[in-house]
Amino acid sequence: QVQLVESGGGLVQPGGSLRLSCAASGFTVTFYTLSWYRQAPGKERELVARITAVGFITDYSDSVQGRFTISRDNAKNTVYLQMNSLKPEDTAVYYCNAARLTKDYWGQGTQVTVSS
Repeated sequence: QVQLVESGGGLVQPGGSLRLSCAASGFTVTFYTLSWYRQAPGKERELVARITAVGFITDYSDSVQGRFTISRDNAKNTVYLQMNSLKPEDTAVYYCNAARLTKDYWGQGTQVTVSS
């Protein structure tokens, strides 16, 4: 059974940090582009960060560039999102995604709330 399971979300104060993890099972992520998306209440889901399968090339949205870092560990079948200098506007449900050709898998999401 294919699964992506996110963890690491929670409540953090502005300026704080969180590290999200997304563990895959039922398939091998090696040849997949791995991404993090987020969806805030009343807003559309948006791409936050992406890392390719070949070359581990990364790409970030303008709103998180310089604050967030995406990484992957193929041996652990896991993708990470290190989030620093968090802002209230980063509050959202964060989803991981694995995509390759016609295959497109999503996790169930993890809540990140940035508030004092």
